[in-house]
Parts: sequence; structure tokens; C-alpha cells
Amino acid sequence: MNGPLKAAWALTAFVIVAGAVLWIVTDKPVFAVFIVLGLLTGIGAWITGRSLPKEDTPS
Repeated sequence: MNGPLKAAWALTAFVIVAGAVLWIVTDKPVFAVFIVLGLLTGIGAWITGRSLPKEDTPS
């Protein structure tokens, strides 16, 4: 796992937790948008962050 992928997962966790906490504290369902955006960020990180297979290079 490379640095940008780790950062994307950290951002995902932060946005989801922040959305859940703010939704619980304020009782406003608008913060569900944070959870959805966090999940979309995680899905995007998973899809685009996977390493490509290494090509065979002659020695």
C-alpha cells in the first residue's frame, strides 16, 4: 500500500466518522451526505489504488 492510498483511506475514515458523529450530535440527517461521500472516496481509492501487475523485464 502506497502513501496516497493510505491518505485516501485515512480521509475516508475521517469523513465517515465525522458524518456519523455530527449526525448523532445534531440529529440532522444532512450529515448522512458525509457518510455517502466517505464511502464513495473509499470505493474510488480501492478501484484506482490497486497496483498494476509488474511487467516482465529482461535482465
